[in-house]
Amino acid sequence: MTKFTSDRLLLFGATGDLSRRMLLPSLCALDAEGLLDPDIQIIGTARSEMDDQAFRNFARESLEQFLAPERRGGMATFLNRLFYQQLDANDPEGYKALAAKVGEPRQGLSIFLSTAPSLFEPTIRGLEQNGMAGPNVRIALEKPLGVDLESSKVINDAVASAFPEDRIFRIDHYLGKETVQNLIALRFANLMFEPLWNAAHIDHVQITVSETVGLESRVGYYDDSGALRDMVQNHMLQLLALVAMEPPVSYEATTVRDEKVKVLRSLRQIKAEETVTGQYRAGAINGEAVPGYDEELGKPSDTETFVAIKAHIDNWRWQGVPFYMRTGKRMPKRTTEVVVQFRDVPHSIFTGRGARTVPNRLVISLQPDENITLSLMAKMPGLDREGFGLRAIPLAISMPDAFAGPQRRIAYERLWLDLIEGDQTLFVRRDEVEAQWEWIDAIRATWEEHRIEPKTYTAGSWGPSAAIALAERDGVTWHE
Repeated sequence: MTKFTSDRLLLFGATGDLSRRMLLPSLCALDAEGLLDPDIQIIGTARSEMDDQAFRNFARESLEQFLAPERRGGMATFLNRLFYQQLDANDPEGYKALAAKVGEPRQGLSIFLSTAPSLFEPTIRGLEQNGMAGPNVRIALEKPLGVDLESSKVINDAVASAFPEDRIFRIDHYLGKETVQNLIALRFANLMFEPLWNAAHIDHVQITVSETVGLESRVGYYDDSGALRDMVQNHMLQLLALVAMEPPVSYEATTVRDEKVKVLRSLRQIKAEETVTGQYRAGAINGEAVPGYDEELGKPSDTETFVAIKAHIDNWRWQGVPFYMRTGKRMPKRTTEVVVQFRDVPHSIFTGRGARTVPNRLVISLQPDENITLSLMAKMPGLDREGFGLRAIPLAISMPDAFAGPQRRIAYERLWLDLIEGDQTLFVRRDEVEAQWEWIDAIRATWEEHRIEPKTYTAGSWGPSAAIALAERDGVTWHE
């Protein structure tokens, strides 16, 4: 693999919502910290008709809305790095003008493809035919990468026809979050956890990704996708893989992703009784009335907005340890967390009132707050003639409080920087994507075979009662 640092960036979908909220603010923040090449040029392209100055005005409005004021230092300099070329991705002639606008990079070109999957194939063809797929070009692909294994292979084959795997960067933005990377540090930079990180000491693991929002601006995409494809197939399976993987030989792209793939390939096929789907009906979020899914969509739909799964990993480390996953829209609060529930002590030496031990629990919160909390048993202060009083107390680390610097980075900052530098560790390899889709497709086949349809739940609740029962029948309570 040729090593180079990109000094030119090409952003497809430059006027879209992702660009406005995340991509442009991330680049501006990196530039303000001196992390971009001083001569870097950023070319945006989309169907919208505008010139360079209009694109800079668009970017300025985006930065003022979505980037904290203290992180906009040097914004004028950043805006001067921006250029624009209108493009209809289905028009082969348009790529000639785009190539002329990009010009010849001094070191390398990084392309960020944030477009509909249907445009991937003509875009790749246009790039290749106009000299923008050479050995000094990398390409990043934003999801969705298909709707199932078959369509994913079609997209990946199209990209692979012009770019080798070592220059393809598939994005899962959760991997750019500081706390997700801290999960790797927590496991492999601290001796205390690894001896306990197995079925002998861990009772179960919970992964929750909940949202308070409904459809918002994603009506068309979400109704064709649903919670299983939108959240479980990518974000949640990546979190599961990081929790469950074996220690890699080094923190390097090939070794880390090799271990993740082993986990994904070890996932047991889900039975019908191990999954629950739901769809929210009208309710209230934070005291405000919200409509049901069908009302928001404007028509009846059987798309699931909630999924709960009891998963198993069939290998030596995790045999017999259930991984409970749930995700949904219109939940009581927005949160993403991983809960590692340890087993209880094999024998308690304490007796008397208040002497009951509670198993240790590790909670890794990704959003809205980035925290790590470990519950430990401690003696309650005071004198008690009837025994030794115990209580679980939290040992908590707030990541923003523990470290100086920006209080909360945008996940895409890390991903942009790694794309520019050519580090694939936090990007998803093709065999990972296909292993994820293979497992997801089997779940959907199970739903169809057993005619499993979404159960309704009230907006503002934690999903259908069947999801609570999924865990409770094993003696497990969802962490809330």
